[in-house]
Amino acid sequence: MQVFFISLGCDKNLVDSERMLGLLTQHGHSITDDETKADIIVVNTCCFINDAKEESIANILEMAEYKKSGSCKALIVTGCMAQRYQDEIPDEIPEVDAILGTNSYDRIVEAIDEVLQGNGYENYRLLEGIPEVNAKRTITTGGSYEYLKIAEGCDKHCTYCIIPKLRGGYRSVPVEKLIEEARQLADAGVRELILVAQETTLYGKDIYGKKSLHVLLKKLCEIKGIRWIRILYCYPEEIYPEMIQVIKEEPKVCHYLDIPIQHASDTILKRMGRRTTRQELTGIVQNLREEIPDIALRTTLITGFPGETKKQHEELMDFVQEIKFDRLGVFTYSPEEDTPAADMGNQIDEEVKLNRQAELMELQQDISLETGKNKVGQVLLAVIEGKVADEDAYVARTYADAPSVDGYLFLNTTENLVTGDFVKARITGSLEYDLIGEIADEYTE
Repeated sequence: MQVFFISLGCDKNLVDSERMLGLLTQHGHSITDDETKADIIVVNTCCFINDAKEESIANILEMAEYKKSGSCKALIVTGCMAQRYQDEIPDEIPEVDAILGTNSYDRIVEAIDEVLQGNGYENYRLLEGIPEVNAKRTITTGGSYEYLKIAEGCDKHCTYCIIPKLRGGYRSVPVEKLIEEARQLADAGVRELILVAQETTLYGKDIYGKKSLHVLLKKLCEIKGIRWIRILYCYPEEIYPEMIQVIKEEPKVCHYLDIPIQHASDTILKRMGRRTTRQELTGIVQNLREEIPDIALRTTLITGFPGETKKQHEELMDFVQEIKFDRLGVFTYSPEEDTPAADMGNQIDEEVKLNRQAELMELQQDISLETGKNKVGQVLLAVIEGKVADEDAYVARTYADAPSVDGYLFLNTTENLVTGDFVKARITGSLEYDLIGEIADEYTE
């Protein structure tokens, strides 16, 4: 059977998709990129914010048409929206044949078998434990980098977030399983591992009794073939000394941290259910930069949270100007049903949210341009992402750039390079978010 697969949402969801793809190919199914020829269509959904929910619904409805006009015999919906709207989906979209919750993706083959036998199928496990998938993941990122999901769920219960209800409480993946998975990825040619979870900094506390990210990092650094290890989604208040020390000591661990802070007004942070103050955030950033002077820090913010005043928005602007994050993204607040924030008073007008988002991004653009100019003349290690069509140039990333969310280095060279090559690049210029460079000298592993 030919399977057409759509993976929506975050990189953590992508890992689940790749595990399902691995199971499908292991059981004799083939993957197609042509939905018109697919026997089976799978949509792995997201509904973290309203835009993601609408995108998921649109994709399901579009794929449902192929049950009428194409060769599709089974339409399967998985992921966060399947978990959240398990009662509504069968009624609202009867073309859907099977629904798998977030903790049941390992049942994808069973679901297909049941549907092809003429049966409907639904599976929603309790949001405990982590599914066992005894199949190699199918790499979909191009091969030079891959995401390693080190934990599932979250215990923080921020007032704007639905994730604990969709994914359950925090559950770490045992070290030995992660090492086995990472070795398989390295054997497949992956050079960069990107550690992800709803929160990476708490890794291991639930199963080992203490934070153990530093232990995992050291073991991952021993894997031959892995060149870079990057850490995303670090809650700032959970960053701890042993973790910082490993980042400093291990050359494979990128001097890069993603620390989503969401806001900098103490009032808004408290209403969000966050566990830091502006003063504490400033201290955490200062400590990181003192310990690791060349560290690249990325954060995400939410603007237009219920009750956010103009003064509190200006507090956030002042904080961004003061800290000068290397990378920054801004989301407008999205009220999600079944979250405390959705029922709060003083909801902000959408136009105000968008204006505040634009102001923050304009400020960050100026900061990013300044940061880029300061890198001109530096020699940085970079990984090749691909070639620029019809030009003697390549798209690359430095240690300061995570895939998809950060900037690029445009590398001018006549050398023949391939995706996944590491080169030393001299920075010759900068744009708002990207860098321009040239080969400094040949890099040999």
